[in-house]
Amino acid sequence: MRIPRRLLSVLRGEGPFLIAAHIDPDGDAIGSSLALSAALEAAGKKTFLYSRDPLPKYFAFLPGRKKFTARLREIVEEDPVLVLLDCNSPERAGIEGRRFRKAVVIDHHETAKEFGDVRWVDHTAAATGILVYRLVKALGGRITPEIATNLYTAISVDTGTFRYSNTSADVLRVSAELVDAGAEPNRIADHLYETWEYKRFRLLVAALNTIEVRDGVAVIHITKKMFRDTGTSAEDTEYFSNYPRMIGSIRIAVLLRELEQRGWKASLRSKGAVNVARIAERFGGGGHRNAAGFKTTSDLKTIKDTLFQAGRRSRR
Repeated sequence: MRIPRRLLSVLRGEGPFLIAAHIDPDGDAIGSSLALSAALEAAGKKTFLYSRDPLPKYFAFLPGRKKFTARLREIVEEDPVLVLLDCNSPERAGIEGRRFRKAVVIDHHETAKEFGDVRWVDHTAAATGILVYRLVKALGGRITPEIATNLYTAISVDTGTFRYSNTSADVLRVSAELVDAGAEPNRIADHLYETWEYKRFRLLVAALNTIEVRDGVAVIHITKKMFRDTGTSAEDTEYFSNYPRMIGSIRIAVLLRELEQRGWKASLRSKGAVNVARIAERFGGGGHRNAAGFKTTSDLKTIKDTLFQAGRRSRR
């Protein structure tokens, strides 16, 4: 996991930095962004944190979360160095068409775009939080309790709280060091998994009642009407795709969420050797071997048929 020297040089010698998370930000994108921002500011650098979409409310406990903004124009006027975290193209961050003095990419997704003046993309890393941890250490920064909390959250989310196959000995060693530095696993887990509102349970029940299982693939879906009926929104669907994955015979689990505009967003999860990133790529999306996603304007039946066909092919 060698850090490019040029990356260290840019972070030490330049600034200000615009750290941008991907659209619909998850815990890895949010925690990694907050941690890198805190480390750079401790070194005397000016940073801005950008997220096109609101942060899900269950990440409200993360230190520094109020630093995120969706206002980009004023930031761009300061001619910052762009740092894309947990994604590797401006489209994934919702900032396409913008010009920056320099662009840096720090990411761990398998599906990569050739964007960035300086790139550090390591798809063997369990989370971008692991990369940021290494980066902070290489820059000589101190892992404060705030940084530790953000990075532990980032790693916890992308390893399924250390249940997924990407949970290696190195992941556990890094996480233990973060606990030593001040991260509180029980408090973080409580915020992530045990603070649901009742309306979110109602949405989950409605989604699970749509389940279709065929050829090792389980698909659930959520319509706009289901959101309206339960008083919920897209952010309430976080982790829903993991529930069908619990069925022992399932190799691919899919959550399909109807978009406000035409189309659907798919979140795919898999077990073992099934590479859902390759399935997502067929729809113009991407991600990791065991977690990926895409958006499509196809109708619901067509999407499901395609996914079930992918399940049949994965059995060969």
